[in-house]
Amino acid sequence: MDNKKESSLIRLLRADEIECRAASVSEKGVSLLLYKDARVDQRILDETFGVFGWKRSHQCIDGNLYCTVEVYSRETGEWISKQDVGTNGEQQKEKSQASDSFKRACFNWGIGRELYSAPFIWIPAAKTAISKKGDKYCCNERFYVSSIAYNGEREICGLVITDGKNRTVYEMKPKPVGKADSKETGRGQSGQLGKDMAQSREMKKPDRQQTEKLPSVSAAQMDSLEKELQRTGVGMDAVKERYHVDSVETMSEEIYRKVMNALAKTESKVA
Repeated sequence: MDNKKESSLIRLLRADEIECRAASVSEKGVSLLLYKDARVDQRILDETFGVFGWKRSHQCIDGNLYCTVEVYSRETGEWISKQDVGTNGEQQKEKSQASDSFKRACFNWGIGRELYSAPFIWIPAAKTAISKKGDKYCCNERFYVSSIAYNGEREICGLVITDGKNRTVYEMKPKPVGKADSKETGRGQSGQLGKDMAQSREMKKPDRQQTEKLPSVSAAQMDSLEKELQRTGVGMDAVKERYHVDSVETMSEEIYRKVMNALAKTESKVA
């Protein structure tokens, strides 16, 4: 099963299948990350390959919990597998690793890979309720993806996020394109891909150790990044959280380009 055939099989996520969580909170606002839960992966695997057409297993390697997701190829009569490792959670460590490794393995199959094309999502303090507990700021508001649009590259090109009172707190408007070039889904609407959808761009989550070994960005690039962060109001912590890097200064050229592209899609903060 080649990557092109695999890509055409996996549909894009619907708005109601995407959840939001806070990446960082400050007195100026809150940045959000988009994610999916394991139930979404299971449902899409069932839809795509059939209830009996896929299976999962877990392996402990060097003290880390891995998950292998296998799908049955009717063309070759073989089981094809993809694997990834989970990360520890603060609570229920084993359950957290099992769920995280499963979701990462499903990302390798292309489920939800479009989430890596999301812009930085910044909700200014004027649009939400931020409180302070001790030395930390927090936001108890819940946010929802109201609608989402994709382009022919399977990238997010339009996004609307609302709060618990159904007020729009973030909007990324899609650029005018032909009907065949974009696909928009709202909460509860169908998000099936057309057969003419182009092959998705590979956006696998980088391994942390591999990222640290790659050449760091230049001082000039860091200066450009600082200016973009100041313009948008996005914090460094949000960058590190989203792209899974320990140090922004040592991020790879590839990650740097992704960060700058995402920031370019982000509106300037309110003065």
